[in-house]
Amino acid sequence: MKRIYITGFALLGLFKAFSQATPTDSTSYKNKKLKIDEINLVSSYYKQDGNNAAVTGGIGSEKLTDISNTIDVKLIRYGKTGNKHTLDLEAGIDHYSSASSDMIDLQANSSASSADFRFYPSFNYSIENEEKGTTIGFGLSSSTEFDYQSFGGNINFAQKTKNKNGEFSAKLQAFLDQVKLIKPIELRGYGYGDDDDYGSANRNTFAGSLSYSQIINKNFQVILLADVIAQNGYLSLPFHRVYFSDNSVHQENLPDNRLKIPLAIRGSYFLGDTFIIRAYYRYYTDDWNINSNTADLEIPVKISPFFSLSPFYRYYSQSAAKYFKPYREHTAADTYYTSNYDLSKFDSHFLGLGMKLTPINGVFGIKEFNTLEIRYGHYTRSTGLNANIISLNFKYK
Repeated sequence: MKRIYITGFALLGLFKAFSQATPTDSTSYKNKKLKIDEINLVSSYYKQDGNNAAVTGGIGSEKLTDISNTIDVKLIRYGKTGNKHTLDLEAGIDHYSSASSDMIDLQANSSASSADFRFYPSFNYSIENEEKGTTIGFGLSSSTEFDYQSFGGNINFAQKTKNKNGEFSAKLQAFLDQVKLIKPIELRGYGYGDDDDYGSANRNTFAGSLSYSQIINKNFQVILLADVIAQNGYLSLPFHRVYFSDNSVHQENLPDNRLKIPLAIRGSYFLGDTFIIRAYYRYYTDDWNINSNTADLEIPVKISPFFSLSPFYRYYSQSAAKYFKPYREHTAADTYYTSNYDLSKFDSHFLGLGMKLTPINGVFGIKEFNTLEIRYGHYTRSTGLNANIISLNFKYK
């Protein structure tokens, strides 16, 4: 299977054409024709390693690599009534290879899920009345890979306060998914998987989000966030093995309902023209008995008018789900069981550095191609998992 690489350099010619074809509007005229407002191209490379693979019952290699590429195009126009219409189109493609998924069939390069592509397009449309401070919108999305198909939709509403310093927003989302039921090879019956007919099961996710943002003063901004997320259907993964204390092997078995509630606060403080302090805290709880805390700090530093550095750090800690036990610790008395270490008790650290370049004449001499951002992060988890990610973001505006 060939890997697909997409980089910002492949689109430089296209950006150059846009910059020549779209003159800069220096007047207050509001264009009533749909035009490109912004294009973002993000490429990233992720690599991880560990020794607690859920596919092999909580032991074994967690080696995984993922190459991700997304392009996001935002178009705007103003209608006859003066409302601002925004159309946001995004398309992404990932290629991953996973040592643990390759063990579904217990031999190298045998599993269809050992390496795969994921394709995920989406679009969002919104109408903003800038005078009244109201915005309404909706969106659709999908995600496709070998063993998973997801379709999503959302509607949203936002209202600014009279002085435009505060904004309340609400969003409803739904994701209707199909999970392909690929069992571990030793648990398959006669004729299983003929012509890739594995069978499938439904998984549905419904989420409601509320947020309120407020400009406290010229230096300080804060936003409060709250979500309620309900899931139902097949919430296990069919190729996750669970070994009982008698060494018998079973498929992961989890309840078909889950309720999640995250609550968060985010703040930004502008410390003069050089420093910004960005802080974030989230508390999460669900009815599988997982409780977690996330604390995040990022401090962008402006080295010059055209160059900044952003060191960041995130700490995360969670309790174990009541259905989790390590390799060979479950018994026949357990109704539900998993050895997936994502559901175990652990804490993690994620730290790194971002670099942002905004040259006055544009990146590579293209004035509208105004931003280049590179970020690197290193992740470690108390279970032994570790990972590195580097991402590249090009912005045309």
